[in-house]
Amino acid sequence: MKNPMLEAMSLLLEKLLLISNFKLFSSGAQSENKARNSFYEISRFLRGDVLEVPRTHLTHYGIYLGDNRVAHMMPDILLALTDDKRLTQKVVSNKRLILGVIGRGARVRVDTVEDFAYGADILVNHLDKSLKRKALLNEEVAQRAEKLLGLTSYSLLWNNCEHFVTYCRFGTPISPQADKFCENVKIIIRDQRSVLASAILGLASIVCLGLASYTTLPAIFIPFFLWMAG
Repeated sequence: MKNPMLEAMSLLLEKLLLISNFKLFSSGAQSENKARNSFYEISRFLRGDVLEVPRTHLTHYGIYLGDNRVAHMMPDILLALTDDKRLTQKVVSNKRLILGVIGRGARVRVDTVEDFAYGADILVNHLDKSLKRKALLNEEVAQRAEKLLGLTSYSLLWNNCEHFVTYCRFGTPISPQADKFCENVKIIIRDQRSVLASAILGLASIVCLGLASYTTLPAIFIPFFLWMAG
């Protein structure tokens, strides 16, 4: 049985860093793009299909719009810094992505299938089976995605790429990935060992950093709140 604490921490770190999962957002040479073009059979995708790119602990989602175009939600810090579309339209780099997650700013944008997946395997409409929900007509799905193109707020738990595609595909924004993470956090909070661990860490911070408000208050209140919540 997997340790829920380790699983939740691993998922959180991977969602925050996103480096290993989103190497596709670094710019590449034109020859590299041509090489990636031949990797995917674009003809097998239908307008309105949900494209999934599985990663180690998460999956990135998008809606296929046809003509080698995928609409997907991408956090991007540059959106808060400039209105210059020549800059923001460029493929999102790792730094822009990570800072965008922290800054909670995103955009539903359109990229090619190659930039969306960058060599990773693509699953098509896998959510239909995993969620056991009836999908809307593909054209309606695509139209919903097109209406949402543009700036939006971003949240790892409440408004991410999975919420975007499930709203377009099924009419209801849900995220099993986020739900799983929250459930693991609940398990951690309910585990009394978390109280002991936080108390030990609090005492260690006081010993190492000295007796001060920024060390003492967390050392007292964090174990207390974990104890009460448990």
